[in-house]
Amino acid sequence: MTVHLLSAASAVGAGTLTLDRAAATAAALAALVGVIIGGLALARPTSRIGRRGATAALAAGLVGAAVGVLILATADGGPGTGNGVVGGYAAVVLGPVAAVLGGLRLARSRRTT
Repeated sequence: MTVHLLSAASAVGAGTLTLDRAAATAAALAALVGVIIGGLALARPTSRIGRRGATAALAAGLVGAAVGVLILATADGGPGTGNGVVGGYAAVVLGPVAAVLGGLRLARSRRTT
């Protein structure tokens, strides 16, 4: 299977990787990793993840949400057009969740120290 990287397309196949789809997927994955790290940091306050993990979750959530909003703002079509709309929405949903989880962990660590 070959994957073609296209910068813009009006009607592309479901398996075609466009630049917008790649950016939206990367943003959604960054936000998802942020949610996982933030959840672990919040659930296990004495673990090795600690403040660094909470900071990483906060940063990944903010970056993922910002890139997702940028993808959605520049998209000129809906889902299935190759504009990364689905990944952009996933990043917009998961990004704030990661940021809140990381922020909660950082707030709790400031209260206890």
